[in-house]
Amino acid sequence: MLEFLCTFVVSNTSIHMVLLKNFRSNTNKCKVLSFICLLFISTIFLLISGCDNPSTGLKGKKMLVFTKNGEGYIHDNIQASVDMFLELAENEQFTVDVTDNSAVFATPALQQYDVIIFSNTNNDVFDTQAEREGLVQFVRSGKGVMGVHIACGTEREWGWFTQMMGGTFDFHPQFQEFPVWVVDSLHPSVSNVPSPWIVKDELYIMKEMNPTIHILMVSDFSSPDFKFSEPMPDTFGNVFPCVWCNTFDGGRQWFTALGHDKNDYFNPIFIRHILGGLEWVGE
Repeated sequence: MLEFLCTFVVSNTSIHMVLLKNFRSNTNKCKVLSFICLLFISTIFLLISGCDNPSTGLKGKKMLVFTKNGEGYIHDNIQASVDMFLELAENEQFTVDVTDNSAVFATPALQQYDVIIFSNTNNDVFDTQAEREGLVQFVRSGKGVMGVHIACGTEREWGWFTQMMGGTFDFHPQFQEFPVWVVDSLHPSVSNVPSPWIVKDELYIMKEMNPTIHILMVSDFSSPDFKFSEPMPDTFGNVFPCVWCNTFDGGRQWFTALGHDKNDYFNPIFIRHILGGLEWVGE
C-alpha cells in the first residue's frame, strides 16, 4: 500500500490544505502523477490568490497620517514613513490620507478617520484651542492614536497630550546599536519581533510618563560599550520602555520610540512592528 500525505500550510492566510489518500499498489502511475500535478497547480493558484487578501483586520479602515513639525529639529525620516504607510494601506486594503495641516483637527472631517498617526511630529503642532479640542474629542469617541518615534516630543507643554501619548521626550544618548527586549509577546506589534532585537537607533528617555501604559518592549543600555551622554535613569534598572499601548481617556493609543533612521521604514521587522501596532490601535 502506498501512503501519500500532502500538507500545505500558507503563513499569514487561513489556507490550510491537508490531504490524506491511500493508493493501492496497483493504482495506475499515470493517474497518480496526473493527480499530483493537478494538486500542485491548484495549490499555486491558491497561493497567488491569497496574496490579494489582507493579513489583518484593517481592511476598510481609514487613517490620517499627520506629519507637521513645529519650530525646531525636523527628522529626515518623514517621507520614508509616509511611503511605508501608503504601501501598507495598499497591501492591507485600508485608506490613508497624509497632511501637515493641523486645521483638519478643528473640523468635523476628523471623525471620518479610525486612527490618527503622529508620524515623527515634533514640538508645537496645533495653532488653536479648537484643533486641540478636536483631538480630545476624537480620542474620547473611542478612536485610535499611533505615535512614531519623535511623536513623543509633540506638544511638550500640553499635559493631556503627554498623558495620551504615554510620556514626553526628555533626552537620548547618541545614535548607536543596542538590544530591545519583548515584554509582552502576545501583542500583535511585537509577536513577530525577535527578542532581543538588535537595533541601531536613538534610545529615548521619557519623562512625565503615564503610569497606566502597558509596556510591550524595553531598550537595554546595560552593555559596557553603550555610550552615555548624561546619567541614565534607573527607574527600570538598565532598561527603559520604548514601545507601549494604552486606553487613555476612552481611546486606544500605541507608541514606538524606534524609527529614527529613514532606512528603518524599509526594514521588514520594523514594518511588521508598525503593522501590528496599527492592527491593535485600529480595533
